[in-house]
Amino acid sequence: MLFNIGKQIKKARKIRKVSQAELAKVLGMSRTTIGQIENGSIQEIGVRKLIRVLEFLGLELRVKPAGKPPTLEEIRKEEIR
Repeated sequence: MLFNIGKQIKKARKIRKVSQAELAKVLGMSRTTIGQIENGSIQEIGVRKLIRVLEFLGLELRVKPAGKPPTLEEIRKEEIR
């Protein structure tokens, strides 16, 4: 799951043409931390820290039941991205 979140963070960051270093500086984190979030290798990350990254990039975290297939709306949104 964290790998998928990181993948979306990386995609949004690149679309906005922001480097890992720039994002880290704005959010008061290290570039290494941003890189670990993006590649899903970070051992521990607080929810508040993750939400700050997501909000900066115009993303949000959503919760849905595990194993539930995506809705048509979710599929359409994914196609747009």
